[in-house]
Amino acid sequence: MQIVSVQMPPEPDEKSFYGELLDSLGSPINHGQNASQMRRTARDLLQFVNARVLIIDELHSLLAGTHRQQQILLNALRFLANDLQLPLICAGTADAKRALMTDRQLADRFEAVELPAWHNDDAYGRLLASFLGILPLRQRSDLLAAAVRKTLLEHTEGVTVRIVRLIEILAIDAIRSGRERINQESLAALSSLAPLLSMEEHSHGSFAS
Repeated sequence: MQIVSVQMPPEPDEKSFYGELLDSLGSPINHGQNASQMRRTARDLLQFVNARVLIIDELHSLLAGTHRQQQILLNALRFLANDLQLPLICAGTADAKRALMTDRQLADRFEAVELPAWHNDDAYGRLLASFLGILPLRQRSDLLAAAVRKTLLEHTEGVTVRIVRLIEILAIDAIRSGRERINQESLAALSSLAPLLSMEEHSHGSFAS
């Protein structure tokens, strides 16, 4: 199954969106083309690669545009879905749903699925195991050790981006300290490491209550 993934540009307009889509398709971009020409090129390439699914990430960025830009981009998504009979998967924050709701005809085509927080189960273990082969450390880390699993979960509330970022922070600390692995000793350093802003805010809120 051919899956094409594109990120909604931070300053959303039709031409920028098609530029991101062409880049995802590995196509050279002619910035002298207008939006209509880029749309035809993107459409032809999606057909050529036999795309089966189009994923649009960071959809909430749509709200950064004017109302007119939002409508044009939502019309563009509807055009691609209709013309190519292409299923769309739109991902983003809770604001992504609000962005889609500005076009009820398009919104009616989507089901809202919220990604739940991780729990200390087999699926969470598989997530941590997936990091073992990609961490740039000389020693194998103890991410699957019960204490490490539990602490990572407590510090991140099971939010994926926080788990990823915290493992990244611990890996950097492991390199700087010379341990070259994430283990229980690494957990002791958590109190001295700068937390993510979202974690720090929650921590302060919990303390105040």
